[in-house]
Amino acid sequence: MLLRTLAALSVALAAALPGQAETYDHAQGSINLSGVPQRVLVFDVAALDTLTALGVAPAGVPSGRLPAYMADRVADDVPRVGTQFEPDIEASFAARPDLIIVGGRSSAKYADVAKLAPAIDLTVPRDGYLAGARRNVEMLGRMFDRQAEAAALLARYDAEVAALREVAPKAGRVLVMLTSGGRMSAHGPGSRFGVIHDDYGLTPAATGMDTGTHGQAISPEFIATTNPDWLLVVDRDAAIGREGEGAAALLDNELVHKTTAWQKGQILYLDAAAWYVAPAGITALTLGARQIRDAIAAAN
Repeated sequence: MLLRTLAALSVALAAALPGQAETYDHAQGSINLSGVPQRVLVFDVAALDTLTALGVAPAGVPSGRLPAYMADRVADDVPRVGTQFEPDIEASFAARPDLIIVGGRSSAKYADVAKLAPAIDLTVPRDGYLAGARRNVEMLGRMFDRQAEAAALLARYDAEVAALREVAPKAGRVLVMLTSGGRMSAHGPGSRFGVIHDDYGLTPAATGMDTGTHGQAISPEFIATTNPDWLLVVDRDAAIGREGEGAAALLDNELVHKTTAWQKGQILYLDAAAWYVAPAGITALTLGARQIRDAIAAAN
């Protein structure tokens, strides 16, 4: 009975949006929307990044730490309607949404939230990562009648990428790594952080590594043997606000001290929230490219 009621509400909300219907394709299908959604719940932080960068205020967001650059975009009184992994169905229903956005960590719950209101999955595939991220920006721009704003955001990002590609050859061999709970993993081409090599043009210090979500487990010995010119580090604990041994302390050991990266002071701690929490958001992408470009340019 509840599911039938929710399904009926979803149809009613879709019909309530005035104007010519437009079809939007997404990772798990397509939806038809008429007019601009007025009450949108966002469970994907990357989508929330882009949506708020476009100037759209959400009606509900997931609990948990958001990137610092979003602090002035999401008011404290905006309802928290679950987590990225587990939407609160009752709270979401009470928010009376006319659109729900999932993606990435929340994509598995698409079928559940689609019973509440029209829903889209903005998961960005690893293959064609930047193309997928761009499509999401353009789609949200159309959906919320912010096409000009979307074009400006993408132009700003493109300029940062072009500037990074210019200095990328000067970086030498680069090792990208994630630290979490005292452990380290490396991520090369084709990995979750593969955009650094595949699209930005930085030369990998090691190849043939595991491209799964968790990357290649590594040790200080691996770093010493690989001897990268640059270490680009994502500290997961810092991203999610978990206490423990930080990345800087983990890398402060005799083996890492022998590397070119350490001796030249070429260890860059990436904006962890941007790279781990909201990796495909337009602000995260822009800040990420700029941070790497600025560091390499300053060293040369």
